[in-house]
Amino acid sequence: MRNNYRSNRNGQFLITNDYGNDPFVINIEKVTEQNKNFRSTLWTGTYMQLTIMNIEPSSSIGLEIHTDTDQFLKIESGIGQVFMGKIKENLTFRQTIKEGFAVFIPSGTWHNIVNIGKVPLKLYSIYAPPHHTRGTVHRTKSDSD
Repeated sequence: MRNNYRSNRNGQFLITNDYGNDPFVINIEKVTEQNKNFRSTLWTGTYMQLTIMNIEPSSSIGLEIHTDTDQFLKIESGIGQVFMGKIKENLTFRQTIKEGFAVFIPSGTWHNIVNIGKVPLKLYSIYAPPHHTRGTVHRTKSDSD
């Protein structure tokens, strides 16, 4: 079995690529907490995709909708606010989220996640089916825009 990641001298995980369609095991909590990129895909398969995210204080994912993808988010650290709704101008669902919280976003739902804390909001996201191009790395939010 080959290593899917390696660690540097400080014990931080260094993701070397998207490992989709290969068997993959990783400490998702540690990798998510150590992530410095706004968004990186870790595993893109035929029917599912795993990404990790780092949202800086006072920043957000940005208002978006996925018409053909359900999405699951797990918050590993930080505090945020999730907004969701069927109408772009009327996001009636609002909830504070923090470490340990899971967010389920149904296909066809407008949504945004805003970091309302003083430290980066760290989370991982599972898309089914995949949403981003395999191997996507957005170092900053502006890279993703």
